Amino acid sequence: DVPPASYLPKSCGEFRVLVGVTGSVAALKLPLLVSQLLHLPGVDVRVVTTENAKHFYNPEEVSVNIYSDKDEWELWTQRSDPVLHIELRRWADLLVIAPLDANTLGKIASGICDNLLTCVVRAWDTSRPVLFCPAMNTAMWQHPITAQQVSKLKEFGYVEIPCIAKKLVCGDEGKGAMAEVSTIVSTVRQYLEKPDE
Repeated sequence: DVPPASYLPKSCGEFRVLVGVTGSVAALKLPLLVSQLLHLPGVDVRVVTTENAKHFYNPEEVSVNIYSDKDEWELWTQRSDPVLHIELRRWADLLVIAPLDANTLGKIASGICDNLLTCVVRAWDTSRPVLFCPAMNTAMWQHPITAQQVSKLKEFGYVEIPCIAKKLVCGDEGKGAMAEVSTIVSTVRQYLEKPDE
């Protein structure tokens, strides 16, 4: 059982990374991403998952708390209760969405907030970094709306960790694969070294 958001204490000297995970096959790398982030000095990690992302990873292999839509509604039963997406926003120093699938990319670009992750993004304190790692089929990546939506996120001040070209799980070859976990971790590390920027 996921502890309530009041369980999210601000501990001294820790850099708090919130990992958002969405419904792309690359979500199967979540356990690896979390374990490598935890190897960074003084880093605490929590995960927010969409329902579709759950098809791709085994939560047993993820050693930190994973929050999903049901946690938001189980936590909030009356007006005075804490609101999970606001608690998570307050807790985190940095948000990294890895992978960011085509659907959630479209939602965030349009300001839609219909699940826990998109609510966290919509409520985000924009003085704190948001990194996003697009991941989708090559044909989806090449759709003209994708470039528009990626540039919209960059206009918001979010930082793209670009996708890479390789043979995708569907058999297509081309751009659309999520950046390597090592690339994502080293990008997060840069913010650790310069927390004031």
